[in-house]
Amino acid sequence: MAVLAMQSAASGLKALNTQLDVIANNLANINTSGYKASRANFQDLMYIERAQPGVENAHGDERPTGLYVGLGVLVSGTQVNFEQGSQLSTGNTYDLMINGPGFFRVSVQDELGPNGMAYTRAGNFTLNSDGEIVLANDQGRRLDPNIVIPDDAEKITIQADGRVMVLQPGNAEPTEIGQLQIATFINPTGLAQVGENLFVETAASGPPLEGNPGEESRGTILQGILETSNVDPTRELIEMIRTQRAFEMNSNSIRAADETLRSIAQLRR
Repeated sequence: MAVLAMQSAASGLKALNTQLDVIANNLANINTSGYKASRANFQDLMYIERAQPGVENAHGDERPTGLYVGLGVLVSGTQVNFEQGSQLSTGNTYDLMINGPGFFRVSVQDELGPNGMAYTRAGNFTLNSDGEIVLANDQGRRLDPNIVIPDDAEKITIQADGRVMVLQPGNAEPTEIGQLQIATFINPTGLAQVGENLFVETAASGPPLEGNPGEESRGTILQGILETSNVDPTRELIEMIRTQRAFEMNSNSIRAADETLRSIAQLRR
């Protein structure tokens, strides 16, 4: 009946509206350091079985196909694209990039992430008033392991393997004061997004596999470089146009179903 068509088209409008929200968020974060674009995945809903395939008729012949009427569509989830973004050279001492797989680990409150830890690809770090390396955002999340830069440091060098070297007055050679660690996950798309460009561990992501940069397939550290957002504006605009067209077609389906119901109602006159 036309009612099923109307309900299916309505589910399409709802799903496409969610897809448009995802696209808009991607475009809004096109300048967010280390941001990873998301996409909406769709799945069809249950079907009404009006005829079963393989059923024999009176002559002993089998029905080659069935008769199924679908009940619409649903957004099954959003999937994050962890493809590495482009390199942006800044020259800033505390701008860091992971060249390859891995996440920086930062401290958060326990209710936000398991064991008070969250993970990010954003490498725009700075120092707080205590000399600790923190994310340069509105919350100033501390890098973990915590690294404190001495007040009299003349030059700070962060090696590809994560060693933090500091040159202090009176020393001819730099001194190692800390070691950066990064984490990888078996299924990074299973991480939960909590805002602030942070991800937290879930049962789907698996536990973090932590270690030094450059070890066991982990990426290496690049100093003075930021990883840009991996949002492709051209692709997102194309997807936006496709979503708009699909939205219009589903609207037309509702309009056609409404006309059909009106015609049926007028048959009684």
